Amino acid sequence: MTPSEFLSWSIDITFALVMLSIAIAFIRLARGPSLADRVVALDMMTVSIIAFCGLYAVRTGGLALLDVALVLALVGFLATVALARFADRRKLADTNVSEVEDD
Repeated sequence: MTPSEFLSWSIDITFALVMLSIAIAFIRLARGPSLADRVVALDMMTVSIIAFCGLYAVRTGGLALLDVALVLALVGFLATVALARFADRRKLADTNVSEVEDD
């Protein structure tokens, strides 16, 4: 087996595994049960799509998708931070409502 055949074979297997991870993360995103589970699943999907872009760039030799992967990584990070802040504020609001109801 030549190195180029091995690289091609490895990329094919990795494409399949990345697609499997996207499917599993989508199932977790749809089923939940909590907001934290959905946020982690969305972040996992983002990372898997970034990996897909990188693999496609390696396969084709094109560099355009690396820019897409970089922008997607930045947007995914910002989305995760925003959802974490939303969850924290939601938890704080629920705590304040239960304290008022106890009085």
